[in-house]
Amino acid sequence: MEYKHTSVLFLETMRNLNINPGGIYVDGTLGGGGHASGICEKMNQKGIFIGIDRDCDAIHAASERLNDYPCSKIFVQNNYANIKDVLQEQGLESINGAVLDLGVSSFQLDNFERGFSYMQEAALDMRMNKDDPLTAEVIVNEYEEKELTRIIRTYGEERWASRISEFIVKERKKHRIQTTTELVDVIKAAIPAAARREGPHPAKRTFQAIRIEVNDELAQLERAVDEFIDVLCDGGRLCIITFHSLEDRIVKDAFNRRVNPCTCPKEFPICSCGKIVDVKKISGKPILPTPQELEMNPRARSAKLRVIERKR
Repeated sequence: MEYKHTSVLFLETMRNLNINPGGIYVDGTLGGGGHASGICEKMNQKGIFIGIDRDCDAIHAASERLNDYPCSKIFVQNNYANIKDVLQEQGLESINGAVLDLGVSSFQLDNFERGFSYMQEAALDMRMNKDDPLTAEVIVNEYEEKELTRIIRTYGEERWASRISEFIVKERKKHRIQTTTELVDVIKAAIPAAARREGPHPAKRTFQAIRIEVNDELAQLERAVDEFIDVLCDGGRLCIITFHSLEDRIVKDAFNRRVNPCTCPKEFPICSCGKIVDVKKISGKPILPTPQELEMNPRARSAKLRVIERKR
């Protein structure tokens, strides 16, 4: 299957990265190489681009797409949260900028074999790295009911979480739930008909929750934000695109902690903790897609871009 991906908030991200043609830039979620091509297009022969992705298919497709650009290119199959290790392996200490697009790529959604989509029948997989041991099938069939409820409620923000997990447990006692359509049928049965007629597809939130658990997405993001800020050089910028409130809250809170690092009690008249502000937020409120982009790419409707700059 051809690796295609429509990059969300592309122009806004390129503008806010403020690219230095001879700098070092990282795309920590390489995907189909959309944002990466925009970065490489602005770089010269002195520039270094590093593309990171957990998916080997993404690495292969993006390396071909970026082949003709003049900058040096390094491709690494890894988790973006390990950015410091990645740079150390390349003998680098700092970078001029980075982008993290946290959405599931169009390729992964559209390739039914990966099991990300609730619209097509496939094995319950959802792994971004196909070598990881944990799959959606294991979670659905082996997690305790209470844990399933927690995941679906917390990561999917699903109001019917306890009912869905109850129905999953009842169904798996009859037979192992192995495909996406089997899981969708269970979810539809669990959600009352009136609720199914409102809002998005009834399985959307549960699939999101299970995918987040499979790939440990939120814990990795929490670790990654500070790690990326730490390796930015003076004036370097980090652009992060989120697609749901859980991700955006993590990024927003992390940025706020860096902008207001003081840990002194509020009643202290003078700061004595010694923590120094080393960043500034480029975007106060998140940057949202334009109506024109939403018309061309409906998958961008929940996207938010936040930008921070390092000041050493």
